[in-house]
Amino acid sequence: MKMSKGLIGRRFGRRFLGLAFLLAAVAAGGTVSAEELVGQPNAWALDLQGGVTPVMDSIAKMHNGLLVVITLITLLVTSLLVIAMVRFNARANPVPSKTTHNTLIEVAWTIIPVLILVGIAVPSFRLLFEELDIPKADLTVKATGKQWYWSYSYPDNGKFEFDSLIAEDKKPRMLAVDNELVVPVNKVVVVQVTGADVIHSFGVPAFGIKVDAIPGRLNQTWFKATKTGMFYGQCSELCGRDHAFMPIAVRVVSDQDFAAWVETAKKKFASNPENAVASAADVMR
Repeated sequence: MKMSKGLIGRRFGRRFLGLAFLLAAVAAGGTVSAEELVGQPNAWALDLQGGVTPVMDSIAKMHNGLLVVITLITLLVTSLLVIAMVRFNARANPVPSKTTHNTLIEVAWTIIPVLILVGIAVPSFRLLFEELDIPKADLTVKATGKQWYWSYSYPDNGKFEFDSLIAEDKKPRMLAVDNELVVPVNKVVVVQVTGADVIHSFGVPAFGIKVDAIPGRLNQTWFKATKTGMFYGQCSELCGRDHAFMPIAVRVVSDQDFAAWVETAKKKFASNPENAVASAADVMR
């Protein structure tokens, strides 16, 4: 028994709609999972890490808006393909149309993509300006990428420097370090980034920052964390053999705790700088 084209179309539509709802449910579940642990990756998460800075909030809004746009475009193109396959195949349409031009369609498929791109460009430029227009710093930190660890210095707080190496006996695995970068909450922190040997990349997803650490060049980025806690990142540039063992750990604390930590760090690192420099045995595996 032959099934009508309308029945086939309705069944296909119901299945397609069911698949769309399933994907939406899975995405929603991934979003909830991503909010369980802030500042680090989550198992089976599908969304971005939860943001704790104004820049990351803007990135998340941009991401969500683009997700809607590309989903609508994908559904439109898929619908047109299905219509073309069902209504205009050789069996359903044995005598094809000989129409070669349609002014309305040709104008539409030129103007609509241009409007979509302009609509995407405006918030993109606004986001880029927010990321690159560095406000006045409350605290300046210098991060130097080395093979394969990070060195941090605080030029505004006594010019002490220390190294931050992966700590294999601490959690979370592959992200914990022995000496975290410590910053105060609700303060504009400007990070000056450079490389000592090869190109590295300083990135912390929860802060919405990622900037290359290039030898001989000083790049800058900034963030303003609105929550206290631990936030993790990694070197995002393939920098050599132990690239995977070069995490970034940032501890955001209150103003009082930061002031107390600075005094402790001055005694621990500035009084004996040799203790702050990683030895070759620490970084060679």
